[in-house]
Amino acid sequence: MRHAISVLVDNEAGVLSRVIGLFSGRGFNIESLSVAPTLDPAKSMMVITTSGNEQVLEQIKKQLNKLINVIKVVDFVGKEFVEREMILIKVKAKEETRAEVLRIADIFRAKVVDVSSSSYTLALTGDKRKLEGFIEILHPIGIIDFIRTGTVIMEREMHGRRKLKV
Repeated sequence: MRHAISVLVDNEAGVLSRVIGLFSGRGFNIESLSVAPTLDPAKSMMVITTSGNEQVLEQIKKQLNKLINVIKVVDFVGKEFVEREMILIKVKAKEETRAEVLRIADIFRAKVVDVSSSSYTLALTGDKRKLEGFIEILHPIGIIDFIRTGTVIMEREMHGRRKLKV
């Protein structure tokens, strides 16, 4: 099962390596990792996505909570949330495919962030499935390079709505 876990930590040197050490020590692969300061510059939020055995992951969460610099751990399984990633993708833009690349970018609501005589660089945000669909559609045209951010995630507000039982 896929898990997206947010870990609020003190923004100090060495905290990231201790958190990541818990995952690697248990043989868990981290699929994506995003870390940035919060509104309080003394704190950072890590978002870690991983897949694996429920019992081992539960143990990792308990051990994370025991680390001195960890303030809060939230596993988003079973919660309502908003999830986004960003991709920058450089695509071949031959004369015969330039219009097609722009049409695809428009359909996906991607932005053209750089243009050259032989390529377009596009930026797109969305969930994992949207980004993977974008890559799949552009692949036959010719992807030169791409880079993705890690997943960022935030719990949805439920004011005036009842939470659905999962």
